[in-house]
Amino acid sequence: MKAWLSERANHLMALARYNGRWWWQRRSRMADWSLALSTLPLSGLAMLVGISGGLGRLSVPLGALFPALSEWVAWILVLGVLCFVVPGVLASVTMLWRRSRPQWLLLAGLLMLLLYGNPVPLMVGLYSYPAFFDDRKVLAGWFALGCLVHASVFNSMMSQFLMTGIVALVLPTVAGLWIGTRRQLIDRLKERAERLEREQHMMAEQAITAERTRIAREMHDVVAHRVSLMVLHAGGLEVSATDDRTIEAAGLIRTTGREALTELRGILGVLREGSGDVAPTAPQPVLDDLDRLLFEWRGAGMRVSRQESGQRLRAPVQVQRTAFRVVQEALTNAAKHATGAVVRVRLRHAPRVLEVEVANGPASAPLHPPPSGGYGLIGLGERVALVGGRISAGPCPDGGWRVRAILPVGEETEPTGVESYNTEEEGTEGDPYAPGR
Repeated sequence: MKAWLSERANHLMALARYNGRWWWQRRSRMADWSLALSTLPLSGLAMLVGISGGLGRLSVPLGALFPALSEWVAWILVLGVLCFVVPGVLASVTMLWRRSRPQWLLLAGLLMLLLYGNPVPLMVGLYSYPAFFDDRKVLAGWFALGCLVHASVFNSMMSQFLMTGIVALVLPTVAGLWIGTRRQLIDRLKERAERLEREQHMMAEQAITAERTRIAREMHDVVAHRVSLMVLHAGGLEVSATDDRTIEAAGLIRTTGREALTELRGILGVLREGSGDVAPTAPQPVLDDLDRLLFEWRGAGMRVSRQESGQRLRAPVQVQRTAFRVVQEALTNAAKHATGAVVRVRLRHAPRVLEVEVANGPASAPLHPPPSGGYGLIGLGERVALVGGRISAGPCPDGGWRVRAILPVGEETEPTGVESYNTEEEGTEGDPYAPGR
């Protein structure tokens, strides 16, 4: 029941958001219709007052119509509809085009004021034109015509002329000018904000490009130079040494250094600013390359064991690459911080997940770790999170260290985020791969 209610609530919220967007996109057209319909009764009342007071050119006092009602009722009704109802409706209809063709509304307003003494359409026109258009010369022309027509209609008393002119002409024009100026100011502020945002993005991209170029240059000048010297010395040692074990170690160092230089050149090709050179596209390592990785570490003197269980599935290449990087980083950390320890690499294939675990015992030799930036596990966490998995790392009860990553290989597994790097995940009482088991 709770799930059904939650689903209904989400459906209603989505429907409300959709309807809200629909109404917001059509708000201007609905405002036109609302203005036309709401001013129609007011316009009719103004026409009735105008014809009864003798303001317009076609106005007739109501008292003059009453004697003829008994003889010419039908004709009077027809003429009344044609002369009064139809023009009033047409004047209200022109309000629907007040944002695209305001000249029709202004012209209808002038005619209604001149013929019937009805100022409502002209008031709407004088408000709408400066609110949506910025041609002040045209507005001044229409305002002058409105003053002339208004003077020809309300010419009996100066006080009446001034009061009606302020209400029917000045106030709508001032309100439209304020709305139009405010709209222009908001549009310019939006344009300025968008331009500043684009410039900020461009500056950020330029800064990123410059920083990447600087990093590539520093890596080439420092790291590549040092690794090249290491490869050269290893090659010389391999040629001049007489001990077979020394020759084998020097050969391994030379091969590893060359592979590191190759990968480093690929990274530099990606980092550098595009200058027409295409970065190397060597195949990225996957699970099938784990044996080669373990062989290299065994050749370096590390005691590494591998255990794999479950039926191997066809995991995505990105997941296999992530699993390889997890093992590679864990072995590197074990070599730096647990010299001489036994390292166990376990792979467990489940129907929807791939579990990768690298655990090492306590160090059996004096520790002299090389400089470390401390970003290895952070980078692993980000890489694992990209494929929708989770990772945990922490100490074991025997003094060792354990890194465990669970990567999804099925379609229904959703991303679960990244766990803490210095605490073990909860609920491992029944897990055979828990720390210390």
